Amino acid sequence: MRPATLRALRGPRRAAVQSTAPIFVERAAVAISRGNAAAASTHLGPSPAHHRTFSAPSSSAQLRKEPQDGQVADEPSPAEGSRWSTPLASQLGAAIEATGPVPLASYMRMCLTADIGGYYTGALGTDRDQFGLKGDFVTSPEISQVFGELCGIWFVTEWMAQGSPTRGVELIEVGPGRGTLMDDMLRTIQRFRVLADAIDAIYMVEASPELRLAQKNLLCGEDAPMTESKVGYHSVCKYNALPIVWTQTIKSIPISPEKMPLIMAHEFFDALPIHAFELVSVPPTQTTAPCPTDTSSPSTKTSHPTLQWREMLVSPTPPGSTHASLHTPASQSRDTPPPDFQLTLAKAPTRHSLYLPESSPRYRALKTTTGPGALLEVCPDSALYAADFAARIGGSPQHPKPRPSGAALVVDYGPGDGTIPTNSLRGIHRHRRVSPFALPGLADLSADVDFAALAESATRASEGVEVHGPVQQGDFLQVMGIRERVGALQRSLAAGGAGKAEEVRKACQRLVDCGPSGMGKVYKAMSILPENSGRRRPVGFGGDVEG
Repeated sequence: MRPATLRALRGPRRAAVQSTAPIFVERAAVAISRGNAAAASTHLGPSPAHHRTFSAPSSSAQLRKEPQDGQVADEPSPAEGSRWSTPLASQLGAAIEATGPVPLASYMRMCLTADIGGYYTGALGTDRDQFGLKGDFVTSPEISQVFGELCGIWFVTEWMAQGSPTRGVELIEVGPGRGTLMDDMLRTIQRFRVLADAIDAIYMVEASPELRLAQKNLLCGEDAPMTESKVGYHSVCKYNALPIVWTQTIKSIPISPEKMPLIMAHEFFDALPIHAFELVSVPPTQTTAPCPTDTSSPSTKTSHPTLQWREMLVSPTPPGSTHASLHTPASQSRDTPPPDFQLTLAKAPTRHSLYLPESSPRYRALKTTTGPGALLEVCPDSALYAADFAARIGGSPQHPKPRPSGAALVVDYGPGDGTIPTNSLRGIHRHRRVSPFALPGLADLSADVDFAALAESATRASEGVEVHGPVQQGDFLQVMGIRERVGALQRSLAAGGAGKAEEVRKACQRLVDCGPSGMGKVYKAMSILPENSGRRRPVGFGGDVEG
């Protein structure tokens, strides 16, 4: 990686972040509230029961989407006479019995996006969704509209810093949830008419039919038609009559050197499947043939002790297992059936263990810095998405771009100091922590984001980009003008009484709370921008619109 491209990855860089908002941001934060009092009350300040909360974590695995106790329905129980807690668990169990244990990434992918029974693609009933009180967790855009507004302002600053083009701008969001974030961003961008008129199209990367419909209803209207093509689904946005295209993968969105992509990824990378590995010492003369299911991997035989990575695989728990026999943490065993599955260490190398731990110098260094017992989580899908973002912004050998342009903003949770995540897989169901191997298809699964790996993938994919961050979400929002925006909202809501204004303040305070488990500290922001040889840092990352 080029040293100039990873300036902020040498550490959280809190000292480099401005303590006050740039003048433009201050003015913008006030400007977007003019004549917008009605919008200001759309989803600000939900009752405390709706807010995401974080209990004091005992490990990194407790940091994300930490639920709070509330009035929720009883947890589902296995059907009478069945050993499986969900229909998807039964399907997975049958598949594993036929083929043997599967990689953790395969398990996660099935649980989240299986055609039948997947968490985001059909497991939930019609009376609830993944978000809010009826769902499993609450995200920043649902806590306060200010979050989305400030993300919109950030893209405005990047558009201005890159010459304010009057055409060719594309808005892209991956994992758009219910569309709340994009709605807040678009409403904000409408205050900057030149940028609003420069947008050619909006692209939403969404695998869930139910969430796709929710996004269409919010952004286009319930009566707006949606048509299907080979690319995806199409409708017309209520803002500027812009075309919106929904695709299942970002690869379906055309890459054009003339376009300026503005890409938003909020709590997207945490839901991508991970592989998990452990470093073991292999005794001499031990034959280490690959697993039968990995026939492409070469066989090896050692004549001296060696260190080898072994993959953590998912297999069913023994029949009759209980929370006690599986040593399920007490916080994850309340009112839930015992886990259907468990992690086991592969007895021999797999094709993933032979390749993925060798794909980065950071991973290879663990053999000498940590030795036997070292743990490692790798997310290949994250690398692919980061590389795609970089190619769209800076160009690549496959997609040359004479003049890099665009920006990507990633907001997620994970270590901000370059630490490689370990043991971070977690499950959430109805605002409670559960085992990630219980209730397959009914529980949200996620893992910490390796920001350093994202940066490495982006800069490897394109010579035309640089990476800034990660910085703490609280620092980022403070610099983007959250105090100024909250003040403007409170004044616009003053006529309605002090109660609503106080809700606004409390909601935004949650977003910037930098306590040990506060959202302002746990969540991080990172950006991918055109390479500029250090002449300018972006707003929110220690810089301004101008260099």
